Amino acid sequence: MMRCLFCNLKFEREPGYFLGAMYIGYGLGVGAIAVLAATVWEVLKWPVVKSTVGGIVLFLALAPAPVLTWVARVLWIYMDQAIDPDRT
Repeated sequence: MMRCLFCNLKFEREPGYFLGAMYIGYGLGVGAIAVLAATVWEVLKWPVVKSTVGGIVLFLALAPAPVLTWVARVLWIYMDQAIDPDRT
C-alpha cells in the first residue's frame, strides 16, 4: 500500500479507485479540444467542422497525455477526500 510521504494519504483505497478519474480526464480532454478548436476557428476562420477536426489533430499532436492523466487523478483524489475523507 502506497502512502504520501507528507500527509500519509493512502493512494489506492480499493481496486479500481481511479475509475472516476477517467471521467475527469475525459472532461479535461474535451475541454482542451474545445479551446484548441475555438482558437483554430478564430485564427484561421475555417468552418466549425474543419476547425473541430483541426483542434482534435492539434490535441493529439500537442497534448501531454500523461499530464492529463496525472491531473485527472489528483483532482479525483481531492474530490474524493472532500466527500469521503480517509481517516485511517
